[in-house]
Amino acid sequence: MGKQLSLLLPEIDREATQLNVEKEIAKYRVYCFSIPEERLPKVTASYSLVPPSNTNEFHSSTEEIAIDRVDDQRRKEKFIEYFRRAVNRLPPKERQAFILKYLGEEELFDYEVYNELGMSETYYHKTFKPRIFYNLAFALRVEVYKDKKEETV
Repeated sequence: MGKQLSLLLPEIDREATQLNVEKEIAKYRVYCFSIPEERLPKVTASYSLVPPSNTNEFHSSTEEIAIDRVDDQRRKEKFIEYFRRAVNRLPPKERQAFILKYLGEEELFDYEVYNELGMSETYYHKTFKPRIFYNLAFALRVEVYKDKKEETV
């Protein structure tokens, strides 16, 4: 029965899917540089991205109107929130690895990540890291499926 189910599911193009996820990560990082720091999600000790809390700051109505009309800013903030939610949907250990690797102040090397998590290099590269990309691709809805026509060629 397991074999029948796998025939019904389309096959994922791993390279194209990974490329899409990497593009989304790059976009997130660039957007984070263009958004004021107080509006960015923070990384908590439990390796979650937490949205900024509201403050009791007051703005004049003119400032509020100007802020509301900056469509580009809002689009970036919406993407950052969407990305944050996708990352937070990862299982805790995958989320921790992803944040350590891609969203910290400095991007860590793979060996630093798998050593921090206490796992072997082989397991990290062959199973764990691909699963992070796979899960994040689905959470971000950027997965790419192989075309049936390409498979027969």
